[in-house]
Amino acid sequence: MRPGTHRTAVLRSAVGLGLAAALLAGCAPGGTTENAAAVDAGYEAGDGSFTTWKAAERGDPVEHTGTSYDGTEIDLADWRGDVVVLNFWYAACPPCRAEAPDLAAIHADYSDQGVRMLGINPRDDAGTAQAFERTFSVPYPSLHDEQARGVAALEGLVPLQAMPSTVVLDREGRVAARILGQADPTILRGLVDDVLAEEA
Repeated sequence: MRPGTHRTAVLRSAVGLGLAAALLAGCAPGGTTENAAAVDAGYEAGDGSFTTWKAAERGDPVEHTGTSYDGTEIDLADWRGDVVVLNFWYAACPPCRAEAPDLAAIHADYSDQGVRMLGINPRDDAGTAQAFERTFSVPYPSLHDEQARGVAALEGLVPLQAMPSTVVLDREGRVAARILGQADPTILRGLVDDVLAEEA
């Protein structure tokens, strides 16, 4: 998949450089003008930079099924025709906690416009994840992705070390945009709006 043009200037740096910096510097949540100091030892995140792909440059639809923490089976293929926002997170991730209220607000504002949101958690057990969901009033489901199949389904577009990461799928289930690190809600809303505006 070839990167397309950025919708606006990258927040801090090109995605590749941002990921490299994250791997070297540890926790660097996005949403600020300067990199924050490490919050948790061993924690790594992207810098909030984003990439978009034009429709002609997108790959195959993302195929993934899984079980949510409440036991519901979810298949992304069933959501074709809707724009889907995938958020990769885990409970002890500071930027994941920081962005949770913004994601809940986006879900509330877009759920009646043909937008679905789905969390994917490759680290937490059910008790830990559900406590997070209760604490932050998360209104959408998350998959218990203990074998990291959700990460694998994105063909390397979501590094396991860079969390949170958010991916926007178009109505055909193809990757249209990606944010590495804490999602700026204004940027994420703009990316969703762009994909919604595309012809079905």
